[in-house]
Amino acid sequence: MGKIVISENVSLDGVVEDPTGEDGLGRGSWFTCIGDADREAWAKVEFEEAVSAAALLMGRRTHAWFVARGWESRDGAWADRLRALPKYVVSSSALDGPEWTNSTVVKAAEVPELKQEVHGDLVVYGSSRLAHTLAERDLVDELRLMTYPVVVGAGERLFGETSAVKPMRLVVTRTVGESLVLLTYRPA
Repeated sequence: MGKIVISENVSLDGVVEDPTGEDGLGRGSWFTCIGDADREAWAKVEFEEAVSAAALLMGRRTHAWFVARGWESRDGAWADRLRALPKYVVSSSALDGPEWTNSTVVKAAEVPELKQEVHGDLVVYGSSRLAHTLAERDLVDELRLMTYPVVVGAGERLFGETSAVKPMRLVVTRTVGESLVLLTYRPA
């Protein structure tokens, strides 16, 4: 049985929207507020996570984000690993434009079955809408929050309003570089 792991870059106040500023929402670029050493440490953690993943689970917009940034043709071990992983894209419609190798469209209702079929971590990058849906359906087994030392003050947060309280317990705290903290939670 698989384990759904939500892996997000978040600000101190929980914002996940537009971390690189590429979406032009006015409060982006908080991802770039860290130094080169922190960025290298972050990349190492992200690569390790990709190596240990069994598959990626993502929303249509996040899939399109990776495709638009050329992950299909990038060089390097990290890109090779992401390309090799099965990618399950939760969408109610077919994918537009170029595909990313090993991508399959699934409906949200199929995720519990997918969780039964995949052995290992199904890692969710980005995809805040999908993360919220998965949390609402109690399908999240682990949250990995790479926390940035910045308060954004506005923007989409990882979790908006929920139908009930979702108790979590902290299982790992890890400093990444000099400025980042990786917080890992599991349902209580």
